[in-house]
Amino acid sequence: MSIIIENLSYIYDLGTPFETTALDNISINIDQGEFIGLIGHTGSGKSTLIQHMNGLIKPTEGKIIVNGVDITDKKIKLSEIRKKVGLVFQYPEYQLFEETVYKDIAFGPSNLNLSDSEIDKRVRYAMDIVNIDFNEYKDKSPFELSGGQKRRVAIAGVLAMEPEVLILDEPTAGLDPRGRDEILNQIKRLHSEKKITVILVSHSMEDIARLVDRIIVMHQGKIEIVGPKELVFRHAQRLEEIGLGLPQILYLVNALREKNIEIDSNAISFEAVKAELIRLVGVRND
Repeated sequence: MSIIIENLSYIYDLGTPFETTALDNISINIDQGEFIGLIGHTGSGKSTLIQHMNGLIKPTEGKIIVNGVDITDKKIKLSEIRKKVGLVFQYPEYQLFEETVYKDIAFGPSNLNLSDSEIDKRVRYAMDIVNIDFNEYKDKSPFELSGGQKRRVAIAGVLAMEPEVLILDEPTAGLDPRGRDEILNQIKRLHSEKKITVILVSHSMEDIARLVDRIIVMHQGKIEIVGPKELVFRHAQRLEEIGLGLPQILYLVNALREKNIEIDSNAISFEAVKAELIRLVGVRND
């Protein structure tokens, strides 16, 4: 499922003394099956932008076309769009409300007029994707779980809807490193298995470098840079000027390049740089 955004602008408190431009004439295409990283400092417009993508916010100007359908058209049933465009907010565990994990994850599919067997199938698959054991946790109260487990259950509730686009707004905020890695690895697995479109909002340049294919950089409500992650991270100076920066491993890479040690320009994650350094050591030893 593709998303085309044309000349999108959004102004908070329009016509009042508190009028603020959150999005300023944004145009961007997101193709079916892409894994997009959306980055920018706090207040750059990231959250406002993603809330437009399934119609939670109506634009002041512009269009959002989802799979050929202009969702800004007043005749469009946004409930149908939201079945296909899943949005996971920051701290989604605050939205848990059912008495058991199973019922919470099944809530969305139960409203799609699906058979009990299909609902059960979706719940089981969603729990597997987020690494929550079905038999162990299905009858537990979600409120008895750890923070990381609650987060995974909340994400499973969105996945059980089988969205064609999955948008995640800082899905690992507040989690410990292990919990963060578990969730991100499962999101990567989902993308690989289902070939759905994933849009990940994150402040972690390391996570962005490891996971995504293409990066959209926002600054002051506008698109600052967009392109494959290898190209975007070459704009180190500009990224630092707007309060972002590079994955930490790339500062080492740049220091090595200054000493004329040539490292593959596509090596931008820790794993890729490690492999490249091992290769270079082997070449020098030959």
